[in-house]
Amino acid sequence: MSETTVDTLSFDAASLATAYAGGLAPADVIREVYRRIAAAGDPGIFLHLVPEEVAVAEAEALGAYDPAVPLWGLPFAIKDNIDLAGSPTTAACPAFAYTAERDAVVVAALRVAGAIPIGKTNLDQFATGLVGVRTPYPVPKNALDPALPPGGSSSGSAVAVARGLVTFALGTDTAGSGRVPAFLNNIVGLKPTLGSLSAGGMVPACRTLDTISVFAGTVEDAYAVTRVAAVFDPDDAYARPVPMPALGARPPKVRLGVPDAATLDVGGDTDQKAAFEAALDRLRGLGAEIVPLDFTALFETAKLVYGGPWVAERYAAIAEVIAERPEVLHPVTRKVIGAAETMSAADAFRGLYHLKALKRLTDPLIASVDALVVPTIPTLATVADLEADPIGPNSMFGTYTNFVNLLDLCAIAVPAGKRGDGHAFGVCFVAPAGKDGFLASLAGPLHRLTTAEIGATGHPVPPAPEPAAAAPGPDELAIAVVGAHMSGLPLNRELSGRGGRFLFAAETAPVYRFYRLAGGPPMRPGLVRVGEGGATIALEVWALPRAAMGDFISGVPSPLSIGTLQLADGTAVLGFLCESAGLDGAQDISAHGGWRPFLAAEAS
Repeated sequence: MSETTVDTLSFDAASLATAYAGGLAPADVIREVYRRIAAAGDPGIFLHLVPEEVAVAEAEALGAYDPAVPLWGLPFAIKDNIDLAGSPTTAACPAFAYTAERDAVVVAALRVAGAIPIGKTNLDQFATGLVGVRTPYPVPKNALDPALPPGGSSSGSAVAVARGLVTFALGTDTAGSGRVPAFLNNIVGLKPTLGSLSAGGMVPACRTLDTISVFAGTVEDAYAVTRVAAVFDPDDAYARPVPMPALGARPPKVRLGVPDAATLDVGGDTDQKAAFEAALDRLRGLGAEIVPLDFTALFETAKLVYGGPWVAERYAAIAEVIAERPEVLHPVTRKVIGAAETMSAADAFRGLYHLKALKRLTDPLIASVDALVVPTIPTLATVADLEADPIGPNSMFGTYTNFVNLLDLCAIAVPAGKRGDGHAFGVCFVAPAGKDGFLASLAGPLHRLTTAEIGATGHPVPPAPEPAAAAPGPDELAIAVVGAHMSGLPLNRELSGRGGRFLFAAETAPVYRFYRLAGGPPMRPGLVRVGEGGATIALEVWALPRAAMGDFISGVPSPLSIGTLQLADGTAVLGFLCESAGLDGAQDISAHGGWRPFLAAEAS
């Protein structure tokens, strides 16, 4: 492959895989990475680079291209509060710096999977901020518009991806630091479920709320990296095993909760509001039902991150620095964290009580939909705005992000087109812990439908990859549903709320009759095997954790039961059947071909 081609190559994983399969050497890509970093002319992005010859040697050690190695030859950057062996970790505080003796657990997992570290990136000092300008080093320039801040605290990581310098970058996210910079630089920011990625080798900000996060040019790249990184670490007291199944198809129908008219906060920005409404229209076209919700309790929760005792966690993380060398802190960082000095243990407990009370309000709100979707930030703020007021715009940026980790939710920020003034726009999908893959399945189609290029690279968002084969995992069972348990319908929460995930839509073999059973509300369907004279009936197949199957089956009411269904392709799957004795007064609706068409006909 010619050097000219390398010069113009997109660094998204799909493009690199194609180039590697065609004979491109990863060492040539790494040399191109360093050429691009030098050409970028932005000293604020990287605080420390791995020597080029060291990175090239690591690329050469990969040997022959192996597509089975998930991150083979992908260059990546690391936020400088995460350890890379042999490199300094500063957390953007030179007086705090130390040389890491070993890789952070996540970094080690990524290297084993074939990824090549390039260097350490700038951040808001001690990961305290959402703006990216609270650093003693040069501030990274926003990849799209230097008048805007890069976003923080993971500023350098986001800009490195948006400028096409690396395939992906690690950030951290406590209150939005992995999502706000993604919005401001037109890239994807995945904030995984707390505990799914080890915090071993990460400088903490708020230990109970922190997670390493992932920036990438595409949803698929961000999720692929997260899957590799999500290795349970028994040495991390906050780690927990979180399944990260292969990215599959999105459910045909989903219910997405959005701020209602009274609680939608866009700071009076009509361009932001119009862009959000356009994104919602796109989501409707993808099969989403948009459900307005009162976000008051979520916003009240968000205030606890900096307005409550959780700021004392930040104080605890750097208590020695504050006590012995307060002058080395960035003035804004010192002011924000120093507020903890006025707090007591009683304040901490009051904060916990308040959060518990708020969760009683937010849990049913979140459970009423499949996911939330919000503008990632309410509106834009400029570097000049932050010079005039370092605190206000930062707080505003966290409006839709601060509550997520407090409530143990996962999230993914994704570009979603442009505002009327030409600035990039993006939304954030939010769901309960463990729904990382589900959110990625929602975000990917929206990204491709609305966004032309990756970051500021000029490279197009690549076509959607072939979805992974839809199959249950080793700890799951497949179950077919034909009625209100299907996606977007009232009983689907009985599956999704138990950790169920959509596999695929299908039809039965033509050996069934389909009925609307007597009684109700609610209306219930019944599927009865009859052999000859049957019809094909639409259904959905979901994967349900084996541990949850017994609880699910125990709630199946007579005359329904769980039996074995034959699909049109000849395979068999567990699913809902109806006893023939339950057909008294039932209406045969087989001609409709499924429950959704029947409901549509009833509503017309």
